[in-house]
Amino acid sequence: MDKPLQRLTTREIQVVHCLAHGCTYAQVAERLGVSAHTVTTHIKNLYFKLDVHSAAAAVMRAIECGFLGAQPRSLEHGMGGGTSLAYDPSREDT
Repeated sequence: MDKPLQRLTTREIQVVHCLAHGCTYAQVAERLGVSAHTVTTHIKNLYFKLDVHSAAAAVMRAIECGFLGAQPRSLEHGMGGGTSLAYDPSREDT
């Protein structure tokens, strides 16, 4: 059986990764250098392809498929403006 995430575009993978890190749609747009409308389009496509109805469900499906254990190359090295999505414990609230 074909895993849903194998059908995702590179950008859709980047979007779901941002969602997994708690980004809002506006933050996703900023980090990926696209408009909020473009993010909304990617989200709609993700929901359809993953057969989910929320960002949380999309992230959970990505976890179930084993996707979130590895970062896409463009996220490993940060995106535009030096923004990195790598986990940084110093950024957590105390």
